[in-house]
Amino acid sequence: MLLLLLLLLLVLLLLLLLLQLLQLLLLLLLLLLLLLLLLLLLLLLLLLLLLLLLLLLLLLLLLLLLLLLLLLLLLLLLLLQLLLLLLLLLSTTTTAAATTTTTTTTTILLLLLLLLLLLLLLLLLLLLLLLLLLPLLLQLLLLLLLLLLLLLLLLLLLLLLLLLLLLLLLLLLLLLLLLLLLLLLLLLLLLLLLLLLLLLLLLLLY
Repeated sequence: MLLLLLLLLLVLLLLLLLLQLLQLLLLLLLLLLLLLLLLLLLLLLLLLLLLLLLLLLLLLLLLLLLLLLLLLLLLLLLLLQLLLLLLLLLSTTTTAAATTTTTTTTTILLLLLLLLLLLLLLLLLLLLLLLLLLPLLLQLLLLLLLLLLLLLLLLLLLLLLLLLLLLLLLLLLLLLLLLLLLLLLLLLLLLLLLLLLLLLLLLLLY
């Protein structure tokens, strides 16, 4: 009888310990689920950032192409104006006589020619700057995209690790539940044995 009582106590202690372990495992599962949700949110945010960066890349490329087209159009217009001024200068110097009016018009035309040449030089410098800045901007944006992709890969790896941990914890929970069921069965068997012994003792006494 005493041995059976001791066995009952041991089984009850084991049950209590297993229940505490189950509580701890459930808490761990909840924490892991929260971490998974946070990582999923981070993944979504990073995907949104990637999309925004791609849109920025496209917008920057379009803006740079538009600027290049505008600069090319301005260059063409300036070249046409230069040709017209040269034709005017040739016409004034060949047809008109050397009077004061023709000299003033030629000087004005020469000044306009110089201004147009300066504008041409400035536009050429702007074109060169844009052509130099284009690859740098593209390289920077590509580096940002690569960094974001690396972050996405790392987050995916973390998600996989957390999923593996969740699976392991679920397996542990199942094992603990099986152990609890086995211990409950043992308790029932021990109680039945105790009842049988009590009945035998009562029969022997009477």
